[in-house]
Amino acid sequence: MTIQCVITDDEPLAGKGLKGYADKIGFLEVIAVCEDAIELNTILKQQPVDLLFLDIEMPYMTGIEFLKSYPNPPKVIFTTAYEQYAIQGFELDVLDYLVKPVSFERFLKAANKAYDYFSTRQPGEQPYIFIKTDSKLEKVLFNDILFAEAQGNYVTFYTADRKIMTHATLKSVQEKLPPRQFLQPHKSYLVNINQISAIEGNMLHVGKQDVPISKYQKEEVLERILNNKLLKK
Repeated sequence: MTIQCVITDDEPLAGKGLKGYADKIGFLEVIAVCEDAIELNTILKQQPVDLLFLDIEMPYMTGIEFLKSYPNPPKVIFTTAYEQYAIQGFELDVLDYLVKPVSFERFLKAANKAYDYFSTRQPGEQPYIFIKTDSKLEKVLFNDILFAEAQGNYVTFYTADRKIMTHATLKSVQEKLPPRQFLQPHKSYLVNINQISAIEGNMLHVGKQDVPISKYQKEEVLERILNNKLLKK
């Protein structure tokens, strides 16, 4: 298993040091090292990742502000020189909180914690979800889900041959689905990227149905779907 990660730290030497640590750990793959939340935001729009090593005190926006504002962020390990943010960090469900200067021993402990977390959530090992509906739990494979639609306090899952409604929020559903396989083109929908057969205007053709693309998210959605796979004349 490989955990793809991004290191964000406004101190270049600190970022370089963390990358050096990560490069020694076989299951960590550093996709990028950046210096602030703005640069991190751009990177995440281009390529979904599993884990962020995220500094807190940075220019423009703190790591905590970024984590609160970014929709469905990757898991986070905070790296900071300030201990007073620890409680806020764990309230945001971060995996770990590293206080600088970070030793390799402490970094390795945090990395192993991330490995344990992701190893129990790998789509290859658990490629399904149980959906509570009426008085039973229905097992549905991730690959069979075409899309999910939010309707008030309920979410309906669509597959090729059935619809399953459950009492849930779209956000809670999104947290249970593999982020590399599902995207949110609209505030009311989650779509299986592998099930998209065509893109026409502001609509995605998914199975025999159409799913809208929000005009505010169209550029990001197309970037995720096409991913350098666009063949032009």
